Amino acid sequence: MRKILYTLLFIVFISNIATAQVGINTTTPLSTLDINGNLNVKEIGIVNSNVAGSTVFYGGPSGSATPIDDGVYISLTPTSGSDEFILPNAANVPGRIYMLRNVSNSINAKIYSFGGQFFAKDSSTATTSPLSLSATTVTKTIIIVSDGQNWTYFF
Repeated sequence: MRKILYTLLFIVFISNIATAQVGINTTTPLSTLDINGNLNVKEIGIVNSNVAGSTVFYGGPSGSATPIDDGVYISLTPTSGSDEFILPNAANVPGRIYMLRNVSNSINAKIYSFGGQFFAKDSSTATTSPLSLSATTVTKTIIIVSDGQNWTYFF
């Protein structure tokens, strides 16, 4: 009987841990992760004297795109003849979110993927690759999210 009681207590204890919520600057978290304050995400591609090792993120030449595999907010700097960037396979990074911005004022950035198609936020039809981030219009910045199979983007 005692063994059954300990087993039940153990199961209750483990189930409470499995549904735990973490709060940062709050004692009553309302989500799995609840942040009451500012959030700082890793940025890539902007030279910042306050960030050691920060550097410009240049594109690659045709057929040799620069991989995007780190950071959240990424400033892309395409140059003439080196304007290609490539996202990881969407199946390998489910839930991954990138904010991509073309910081060039004269050259469009081309975005490819190692796997998964591109879908606009409100479309069930894939967009032809590459995605193009304009150098001069409102489509300079996109948010792109992996659903575990494809990439969904928002301008």
